Amino acid sequence: MKTVAVTVLAPIAWGTTYVLVTEVLPPGRPVFDAAARVLPAGLLLVAVAWLLRGWRPGRADGRRVAVLGLVNVGLFFPLLILAATLLPGGVAAAAGGLQPLLVVGFAGLLARRRPPGREIAVGIAAAVGVGLVVLRPGAGYDPVGLLAALAANVSFAAGVVLTRRFPRPADPIGDVGGQLLAGAVLIVPLALLVEGPPPALDGGQALGVAYFSLVATAAAFVVWFEGVRRLPVVAPPLLGLAAPLTGAVLGWVLLGEDLTATQLAGFALTFAAIAYGALASRAPRADTLPRADPPCQASPHDARPARARRPRHGGRDRVHLAAARGDPADRALRARQGAA
Repeated sequence: MKTVAVTVLAPIAWGTTYVLVTEVLPPGRPVFDAAARVLPAGLLLVAVAWLLRGWRPGRADGRRVAVLGLVNVGLFFPLLILAATLLPGGVAAAAGGLQPLLVVGFAGLLARRRPPGREIAVGIAAAVGVGLVVLRPGAGYDPVGLLAALAANVSFAAGVVLTRRFPRPADPIGDVGGQLLAGAVLIVPLALLVEGPPPALDGGQALGVAYFSLVATAAAFVVWFEGVRRLPVVAPPLLGLAAPLTGAVLGWVLLGEDLTATQLAGFALTFAAIAYGALASRAPRADTLPRADPPCQASPHDARPARARRPRHGGRDRVHLAAARGDPADRALRARQGAA
């Protein structure tokens, strides 16, 4: 449960960014927000791993970082930005409720097994619960925005599954930093192309960017992917549902937004899905093969007696057989023959 408690801190940190983006960061610069989020975080993590932990990436590390950096960062953030631009915030956030279903589906495809019906049912309940929390009446549904939201969640779900399929990195901090830098290679030029030079920041905005990058990205991504590697495949996407719930609660507490009875019902349903994910962490990982038992060592207490040779003449040969087997009745026979 300790791993669950640490892992859920990542989506809680992500949930705080909803208020941060709308109330603190420069308005109308979503791609800049993404670039300011991933580039400093990646540089910091790589510097820590390189200078303080002696991390030196090899060829296998480069392949893993390139693939995971693409799906977890390079594709996910631009698609999410496009969805948030074309759709109301609630609709874009509701698509995140599909994460548990997508992860279970991808894991089943890679393992060539049918996903358990209970996990599918929990995934459906999670999607419904998040939708009840974040969707507002009269929300618009731009087709391109919907496709972008779906593609963003497909990309991140694939990243969760692929993270588990790749061998564990030698240094998780350096690995996450490399992923963020790999994503920044795509996002930073996109920000310059679409939005131009970075805007000037006041003191509050600079602090917001620092929190956005160092806490809600660098620290959150490190603990998130460590949880992805340690927990059963169904658990992390369910724990990730804490992000939209955190955003809704902060909107209610800090911005005075209303919470309706429908939203409260969605909270209850989503909390139940998160609880299932936490309890699932106690079960054995169903997507991995069991380890072979270590070879047994011989013990004088449980070793079987050596097989005695077949008696040929009866009498004393039978005595030797009895002694080898250790049968009480045969020991009595040996005693009588000895007395004779």
